[in-house]
Formats: sequence, structure tokens, C-alpha cells
Amino acid sequence: HYAGLIICTMSLLQIRIVLSLPVLNFPKSSGGLKRRKRDWVIPPINFPENGRGPFPEHMVQIRSNNDKEVKILYSITGPGADQPPVGLFTVDKNSGFLYVTQPLDRERKDKYILLAHAVAVGAGTAEAPMEIIVKVIDMNDNKPAFTQDPFMGTVPEASKAGDEVMQVTATDADEEGSANSDVRYTILSQEPPLPSPNMFVINPVTGMIRVNAPGLDRENILKYTLQIQAADMEGNGLTSFGKAIITVTDSNDNAPQFVTPSYTVSVPENKVDALVVKMPVTDGDDPHSSAWATTFKIVDGDPQGLFNVSTGPSKLEGIITTAKPLDFEKNNKYTLLVTVQNEVPFAVPLPTSTATVIVNVEDVNEAPVFSPVEKMIKKPEDLPIDSDLVLYTATDPDTARNQKVTYKIRNDLAGWLSIDKDTGMIKVKSPMDRESTFVQDNKYSVVVLGTDNDEIPATGTGTLIIELEDVNDNPPTIDERMIKVCNKESTPQLLSITDKDGAGFAAPYTVQLQGSSLSNWTARMNDTKTGIILTLKTMLDSGDYTVVLRVSDIQGLHQESTIQASVCDCKGADVQCTDKAVAGFGLSSILGILGAILLLLLLSLLLLMFLRKRGGEKKEPLLQEDDVRDNIYYYDEEGGGEDDQDFDLSVLHRGLDNRPDVFRNDIAPTMARPEYRPRPANPADIGNFIDDNLKAADNDPTAPPYDSLLVFDYEGGGSEAGSLSSLNSSSSGDDQDYDLLQQWGPRFKKLSDMYGGGED
Repeated sequence: HYAGLIICTMSLLQIRIVLSLPVLNFPKSSGGLKRRKRDWVIPPINFPENGRGPFPEHMVQIRSNNDKEVKILYSITGPGADQPPVGLFTVDKNSGFLYVTQPLDRERKDKYILLAHAVAVGAGTAEAPMEIIVKVIDMNDNKPAFTQDPFMGTVPEASKAGDEVMQVTATDADEEGSANSDVRYTILSQEPPLPSPNMFVINPVTGMIRVNAPGLDRENILKYTLQIQAADMEGNGLTSFGKAIITVTDSNDNAPQFVTPSYTVSVPENKVDALVVKMPVTDGDDPHSSAWATTFKIVDGDPQGLFNVSTGPSKLEGIITTAKPLDFEKNNKYTLLVTVQNEVPFAVPLPTSTATVIVNVEDVNEAPVFSPVEKMIKKPEDLPIDSDLVLYTATDPDTARNQKVTYKIRNDLAGWLSIDKDTGMIKVKSPMDRESTFVQDNKYSVVVLGTDNDEIPATGTGTLIIELEDVNDNPPTIDERMIKVCNKESTPQLLSITDKDGAGFAAPYTVQLQGSSLSNWTARMNDTKTGIILTLKTMLDSGDYTVVLRVSDIQGLHQESTIQASVCDCKGADVQCTDKAVAGFGLSSILGILGAILLLLLLSLLLLMFLRKRGGEKKEPLLQEDDVRDNIYYYDEEGGGEDDQDFDLSVLHRGLDNRPDVFRNDIAPTMARPEYRPRPANPADIGNFIDDNLKAADNDPTAPPYDSLLVFDYEGGGSEAGSLSSLNSSSSGDDQDYDLLQQWGPRFKKLSDMYGGGED
């Protein structure tokens, strides 16, 4: 009976619930599937979250207006139906009842949009799809959560009541703007509760913590811990708890103080960044804080900015240095007033500490100063020797010492100038030349030194720049020294002219033939008057001829130039000359030369026979024990070249065995000494002088060194290097560089001068 009663009661309850459910009718439509009006809006279904069931729980009934005429089947689509989360909402296909199958969570999804469908059995769609919006109603199921725990903050110890310290915040996941998420803050406790249990107060809405009472003291209490409560429902709902830790920081309530209030120092003049003084200070605030670190300032005694003050690495020391050179002659004493402060302003009014620094400037020996440091003058290049050029002096800045300045010239590369060491008067020592390689852009520079007579002398420098004015001291010259022309229908030759002088002393030029050149040549200037057109007007035999030309510049300064003209047996511009050594001699000359050569060979043969005969009459040992020159000396074993395995020293004795006695150094030669030519005065004959004396030396048995074989070592045969026997003192040396002998010492210098044509 009880079971039947319960079932009956539950059935009645379900019937009552069903009868009380709202009914959603499909909008009326004309024509079945025609589009419904835009202004037809189905109100959303509000359904609370966290429902307790039983599930499935009825939500609403969907109904078609045509359900009385035909059988209607209902269905739903959309998120929560046939889309994730699938099966959250279901519908009875026959009755149209919409169910929720499990509790909803607004924090996960606060709204669902479904489409309801009504289909007539056997007739297709009976209604257009209807949009159903299920809005989840928020419940207070989330308590506030602090954004961090603990909160960290600082407060200066000198803070006043009402000063902001820090802000705490908490969030609530419930619906924003509702009472479920309206959080209020409260300070539950303060640790330590000194000097007052309410040193801080919190704004219940914003969570801003402020100072509530005076008495913060970093030296006594360094840190406070506050217990904070956050509650929703405007402070009457769910609660959570957190901490706020507040550190009391140091305030600049102690002024830095100089350890010594006054200093007296000495600094040498003319030095920049020179250390003047270091000034230590003390500060009672927290070490290494901004209220403890110091800054310094010179407030009086330095209007010209000659000094600089900075903070030392320890932050408790002021360092004064020189920012500009001090001048003893201008001011030998400075009195500076220096103040010290912290990096941050004082928290309370405090007196500023000051120090006085007396700086005595030390006098040092300064170098004389030229005025101007770079002096430029303009002078003609042809000033006579020993003429005054300019007076260039320096003054000694050390006026109190009354020192004397002496002068000297340095870097006078051309050696043109001299200076009076006492007066500074610069004179011309040797002729100046604007066209010299030492002159750049018509300017010649020298450095002048001025030195005082102090115990440790100081030297100043000045630069003298002489702009040399050009004078007509260089005659024009012809660049070409040799030409070749044909003796028939000769082509004119263009000769270029060079004049080292500048404009006004050079072109236009004039030219005149000199001597015998007038009869065979013509010379005239080209159209620009800068080149000579030389033409052969007479047909000459082939050979070398000398053409003398006098070239004058615009002012008539002239110089005769010699041109070596090779006249060839040809025509026009096609100049082809045969070998001069053959073309210049006739048949008789050639025969005479051949006869002289044969006679020389015959005399040489007779001389050789005479020497052999003399050697047969008197035999002397070729090598004497005291003949140091011809002995074999072993200096070192250096290898035998490419083939040094077999050493046959007999090869080296072949020449010794056949050496004539006349070349012995221990026997006086019996041949007559040849005659040597004296050195010619004309440099053009130096070639013949060398050839003649070379031949005489070759035939002079008394001339050292004797032409004997000196045995040093045998280095093998088959070497790739050339044989030393190819050296012949009488061979031509036109292709030799005899200047290399200058590096071998004084004994070879004479040989270099003789063969190389040196001036000595």
C-alpha cells in the first residue's frame, strides 16, 4: 500500500511539473515553409547551474501548432545536443519535452543556442527550425582567490598617516557585476602589533593598504605581516585568506658629514685630471642605499670651472681633480667651498655639511711659446746667402724666473737656413730653390726650437712656412737627347721643352740653331710656342751628327742643348738604320782591324813560347812552404754541390802545373811594365780611358792580384751553376752593375769607381 501510494504521489508530482512547464510554440507561418517574420523572438530559457536533479530534468516543452492535424516528431541540434558536449540536452520526439541530462556550469559555458525541428509524419517538415537559447543562471559557487600570496610591499619609515603602501587584489570566477563576485577586503590581524595594532588600514573595495598611524621605525621593527580576508557577496559570502608582508625602508633622515672640515693642498700647474684632494664623509643611514650614497658640489671659489668634483667608488668620498690647466703666473691660490648631499632628498629638513679646500698652485718650468705657433712668410727664391729672412722668437711663460731662450732649427731638410741662437734671426745659409723636391706647393717648412736655460730645460716648437716666390732661374731644356731621321725626304721631328720655372718665366719659347747645324737643319717653334720642329734640310750621309739648339724662355733666359741625330739611309718617315759598327766603316777599315787582331795573336804566341823556354832552363818548385797565397786552406766542409761523392783534387792542380814562372810572387817579373794613360779631363773620353788601362793591367805582371790559380776546395763536377773560369777581367762590363762593389768595403770602392764611372 505504501509503495503504491509513493508511486501515485510521484506520478501526480510529475504531472504537476509537466503541467507547470512553459510551452514554446513554433511561430505561425503561412504556406508551411515560408520565412518567418524577423521580429518574432523566442525568449531565452533561464536555467540555474549546479542543479541537483533528478536527471534528466524537464526544462520546457516544444510544440507545433499542427500537432492536432498530423503526427509531429520533434528533434534538436546544436552545441549540447548533437555537437559537443553531445547529449547534454535531449528532447522527447513525440511530446516535445526538452530535458537537461546533467548539472550545468556557468563558469564553463554560460549560454547554449539550440535549433528545434518539427517534422510531420509522412508529410515532411511541418515547421521552420526554431532557435532556443538556454541561459545558465549563476550561483555563488566560487569563493574569491588572491592574485598572489603573499603580497610584498615597502613603506618608508618617515611615512605619514594616509600614505599609500600597497594594494592587494582578489578575483571571483562567478558572474561579473553580480553580488556573487563583489569582493570586500578586511585586515584580520597585524604582526607585530607595535607600536599600535592598527598601524595600517585597508580600503574594503579597492584593497589599497595605507599608513594608519605614525611611529614606523626601521631600526626597531623592520617588517610587518598582515592577515587579509577577501569575501564575496559584498563581504557576506564565501571567504578566502591571504598575507601582506610590508618591509619598512630607510628614510634619508641622517645628513652626511665631512670627516675633516678643511684641507690645504698643492697642485702643479699645467696638468689636467691631476688629483687635488680626497674628502671622506660619514652617513648614518642604511648602507648602500640611496639615502646613504653621496654626491658633491663645488659651490664657491671656481667661477672658471678649473676643478671637477666626483664621488669615489665607496660612495662616501669626494674626489677633486683639475678640469683645466692651472696657471701659476695668473693665479697661484684657490679657495673652494664644497657641499655634500645624498642621492635622494632629505626626508626631513637637515643641515648641509660643507668643507673648505685651499689649493696652492706650484710653479713648474714651462716651455717657451712661439707667437704665432705657425708663422708663414713669402720670400723670393733667389735671396742671397746670409741675407735676413725673418725674426721668429718665443716668450717664456715663467716671467718670475727671468730665463733666457736660445734657438735652433730642426727639420731643415734642404739645409738652406741658419738661425742666431740668441736673437732668433733666421738667415739664408745656402741658395733656396722653389723647384727643389723639398718644396711642396711652393712652400718650404722648418721647425724652430726655443729652449730656456732652466736646470731642467724646457723646449717649445714653432713652425716656419716659407712660401717661395718664383724667379727666372731655370733655362728651358729639350727633353729628347737622341733622334733618328731619314736622309731623303726627312720627316720633321717634334722636340718637347721643359722649364722648371712657373708661369710667366717659361713659354712662349724661341729657338736658334748654333754652329754648323745652321747649314743642314732648320728649327722653328710650333703654333703653341711650347715645342720645336726640327727638320733635316740637306741630304747627309748616314751616320751620327750633333745638332746644337739654343732655346730661350719668355724673358730671354737661354741654354744650348745638344741633340744626337742618327741619319739613316732611308726615305720619309720609315726610319731604318743598319748597324753602325758595320755601316760606319769601309772595306779598308775592316781589313785593317782584322790585320791588327792577327798581329796581336802572333805576339801573344811568341810571348808564350818565350815563357815556356825560360821555365825549362830553371826549374823551381811551384809551391813554396812560405807561399801562403798558393797553399790549399780548408775552411769548412760545405758539401760538393750536385755531385760531391768523388773528390779528385788532381783537377785543381792542372793549372798550377802549367803556370809560368813569371807569375810567381817570389820571383821578380822580367817583362817591361806597360804604360798607363792618365785620367782624362773630358768626361766623354772616360770609356776609352777605362778600356786602355784595363788592357794595360791585363798585361802588367806586376799589378796585383797576380793571375794565378788559388786552390780552395773541389766541389764536384756537373754543377748547374756557371763556371768561374768564365770570368775574364778584360771582357766587356757594359752589362755589369759595379755599384754593388761599394758594399764590399774600401778595397773594392776604387774598383767600383774605375769600372762604374764614379765621381771619386
